[in-house]
Amino acid sequence: MSLAKALRATPITRFEGARKTVGDDAVAVEEPLEIRVGGRSVAVVMRTPGHDRELAAGFLVTEGIVHRRDDVLDIVRCSRAVEGGVPTEDGNRANVLDVLLAPSAGVDLNSLTRHVFTSSSCGICSKASIDTIRAQCAPLARELRPRREVLTALPERLRAAQAAFDASGGLHASALFDAEGRLEGVREDVGRHNALDKVIGEAFFAERLPLTGRILLVSGRVSFELMQKALMAGIPAVAAISAPTTAAVEFARESGQLLVGFLRGERMNVYAGTLAG
Repeated sequence: MSLAKALRATPITRFEGARKTVGDDAVAVEEPLEIRVGGRSVAVVMRTPGHDRELAAGFLVTEGIVHRRDDVLDIVRCSRAVEGGVPTEDGNRANVLDVLLAPSAGVDLNSLTRHVFTSSSCGICSKASIDTIRAQCAPLARELRPRREVLTALPERLRAAQAAFDASGGLHASALFDAEGRLEGVREDVGRHNALDKVIGEAFFAERLPLTGRILLVSGRVSFELMQKALMAGIPAVAAISAPTTAAVEFARESGQLLVGFLRGERMNVYAGTLAG
């Protein structure tokens, strides 16, 4: 991620006890991105600029709209002002991506109108129903049982790759590891679900889906939506630095995914699935 896109210097007044200083602080950028499919608006995503094509592709994968790299002919940026485009703080309406699908993709564009707005905090708003989401995701045929020592090593490896977080303290991260704990990719964003979509989008363009045998580590808490997105990408194991929600735990148990929370040092809680040994 380009730090120039992800961060913005903001004037602040800093207090440390009785001491007062004036200066700049690096603040994580949050701007809207409109995702279109064949010219039709599908979603407005509040995200950190950078890896936008991966974000759009990952979003469409985890929403069950595209499945194979061949489904997407191109993802183009509307570089000129577009009627109905989403303006940024400086009035720029270029934050619009249009996904051009192959005729063989067979997408029902009328079904895409249910996607209205995704915020950086809650993810998709105005989903049709929880049952609809569950119906898109078949349980995994094979579970992944990583060793405990593999999992305990992951947070430090993720932390070392969080350049934008180091500068701002305001970004979430998602990282993919293989079953032995080797880092395969990491993305940062103000939204947890955006960071995951970017990681999945990277794998989509590299034609590595489904992500069987991989471990996903997220820097914050785990929600139902993150577990659903992980399953749509074929990820069998999800670990988090923080807590899961009840819906995330129930979903993981139903889907055959491993779910680990509070992964800190030698500590962890296993909420679903089992570890090796």
